[in-house]
Amino acid sequence: MSTILAKKPSTLTDLPMHYCPGCGHGIVHRLLAETFEELNIADRVIGVAPVGCAVFADDYFTCDTVQGAHGRGPAIATGVKRSKPGAIVFSYQGDGDLASIGMAEIVHAAVRSENITVIFINNAIYGMTGGQMAPTTLVGQVATTAPKGRDPKMQGWPINMCEMLSQITGSKYLARVAVDTPQNVLKAKACIKKAFENQVNNVGFSMVEVISQCPTNWHASVEQALEFVRTKMIPQYPLGVFKDEGAK
Repeated sequence: MSTILAKKPSTLTDLPMHYCPGCGHGIVHRLLAETFEELNIADRVIGVAPVGCAVFADDYFTCDTVQGAHGRGPAIATGVKRSKPGAIVFSYQGDGDLASIGMAEIVHAAVRSENITVIFINNAIYGMTGGQMAPTTLVGQVATTAPKGRDPKMQGWPINMCEMLSQITGSKYLARVAVDTPQNVLKAKACIKKAFENQVNNVGFSMVEVISQCPTNWHASVEQALEFVRTKMIPQYPLGVFKDEGAK
């Protein structure tokens, strides 16, 4: 029997990641690192780390990384890209970071069709601060600030970012993926790679939304969290490519 060895991408550092067991952040970091290598852009990449669970993302990538204020990733990425047009710039954000305090930044980056790549992690909860309700929290889902579950009459409805941003002319590539199964991880890799290829080809604004499990703040086992992704998250946030103008 042959043995397949998974080699660590050179664009990841050797520092052990701090993420909770079962969290999807580590998987997405790996997919990003593989993309940087495969597109031969590692020496051009500049990242913007968020405020949230991935606040220490700059420790895990070998590329230069900027740490920004909460929600301001797209604005910072815009400044970096405009001042260094040859750089490949990405903003890595969670759902509270991007869809709450950073809503204006992400919308206007799309309106301007900034030639940046945004990686949006949607786990339907505020992770780092202890499980408060996020803009993406599902109806009925329990959070520390919604102990009886999200009630649309009280807290409104979940925000579907890909569907909303797809109405903006400047959005050139929008995809929603998940990392709950090997098959979905492979599809996620393809979409992430496409989003960075678009930037290399000066297509304009690209965003990949990743549905990610959060066993800790969902108060679930890893197996239960994966089931929650399949039976609850994906029905609310359908996977697929919502806009693709990369070939135009």
